[in-house]
Parts: sequence; C-alpha cells; structure tokens
Amino acid sequence: MQGLRFSACVAGLAMLAVACSSKNAPIASETTSAMPVSASEDPAAMPTGDATAEASAATIEDTTVDIANDLYEFQYSYPAAAAAVPELKARLDARSKQALASLTAAARTDQRSAKTDGYTYFKHAYSTTWKVVTDLPGWLSLSAEGYEFTGGAHGMSHFDALLWNRKTGKTEAPSDLFVSGQALSTAVRDRFCKALDNERAERRNGADMSGTDFTECIDPLRQTILPGSSNGQTFDRIGFLIAPYEAGPYAEGSYEITLPVDAAVMRALRPQYRSSFSIPR
Repeated sequence: MQGLRFSACVAGLAMLAVACSSKNAPIASETTSAMPVSASEDPAAMPTGDATAEASAATIEDTTVDIANDLYEFQYSYPAAAAAVPELKARLDARSKQALASLTAAARTDQRSAKTDGYTYFKHAYSTTWKVVTDLPGWLSLSAEGYEFTGGAHGMSHFDALLWNRKTGKTEAPSDLFVSGQALSTAVRDRFCKALDNERAERRNGADMSGTDFTECIDPLRQTILPGSSNGQTFDRIGFLIAPYEAGPYAEGSYEITLPVDAAVMRALRPQYRSSFSIPR
C-alpha cells in the first residue's frame, strides 16, 4: 500500500522479551492503558449499519493496551478510525482479550514446566498493531502487523486484515469480495509471481537458492490480502503481506507485493462490489 511498509520483527536471544511494534515504544511495567471513550460510543446507545453510527474520529484517539510483568509483555492497538465505529471497536477489543488470555495461559504453563524441569523460563511476548490501509466513503480497510515470542530461538511475525463495510455495517474478509478464491488467484497469479521473483532477486543479490523451497511461486490466496486506494474514492490496488518462511528463509523477513487493479481483477469481483473498485488511470 502506498506509504505503508511492513517488516518482520526479528528477535534473537538478546531480544527475548521485546514485543515488536511499529512505534517501538517501551511497555510500562504492570500497566494497562486504553484511551477513554465517550458515552456516545457505547454500542448499546448507537445504531449500526450506517455511516451516521460512527462517532467523529476527531474526538477519539487511538486505543492501546500495554501490559508488562515477569510472565509476559502484551501490546494491542488500533487506530481512532476503527475506535469510532462501535461494532468494529467491540470486535477488536474482543480479539485483544482473547489474545491476552491465550498468551497468559501459555506463559503460565511454560513457566511451570521450566520450574519443574529446571530450565530457564524466557518471558513470552505478543503484539498486534492495527493500521488504516485506506479510508473510503463506503469502506474502512485495516491491516495488522504483529509479533509473538514463546521461548524459541526467535519470534514470529503475523499479519491480519479486515474490511468494514459502511453500507451494511459489517466486517468483510477481503477475499469475500471476489466470486471465488480461484477467480482471484487466476486474476493476479502471473503478476504476483513476477513481482515476487523480482523482489526475491533484489534481496538475494545473486545468492543461489536452488535446492530450497524458496524458488517457486507461492499461493497468493494464502497470504494476507489488503485492498488499498491511491485516489481516496475506490480500491485501485491489492496488497499481499507475506510472513517469514512463506517466500524465503527467516533472514529475508516478510515480503509485501502490491498490484494495481486491472481488468482481470474487475472481472473476478462479485457484481455488487465492482463499483467499489476501479482501474488506475
């Protein structure tokens, strides 16, 4: 996406307790912080399914939860544009609580095992940072970059995406905008594979990767798909976020491939969504 780049957070043994985020902000010990919201943002007090249900983003700040203790470090954040939509805010808050519960349970189990078996327990870490990919009259496109560390040699990055449909008041998976996964794959695969090979060649600088699993093209549908825009009115590009180990060894980090919408992509869309897309001029 224009102005949006992602990189994998790489944690060696010297960075075991660091939860990577785009801000790289320190996490306060034993604190949980979230920006206050007004009573008008209460989902029970506001209608949904209409743009009028959204609070003004100008009156709402980004929401961030930071927790740090001897067991784990946890960070989860999302932007004001998402916090301004009550139902979307509720979904993201629920995801945050679920991620924290899973992290806490896993960390406690591993800490007990470390004490029982006599090895060193390394503090676990989790972070997810949601950002706005594009904010259109009918859609809000969000992407998430995150990091998890559970005591191994290094942590792993993860990506996510969702679309808020302002006309229906519902979240949509980007792939659901297309007639089928196969239709989308057929529409983008050749361009996707060419762009990926070009990026690989640039990163590898002539290094021989023959005999590895990282020379063939990968399935674009297994990657995180991000509809984006350069005109502020319609989606005119599609991004693909590729986690480490998918397209190359861990040292190469994550990949990002962005393709302009073309006629093949337009044909692959479900009829009701075609007006939300356009071919760049």
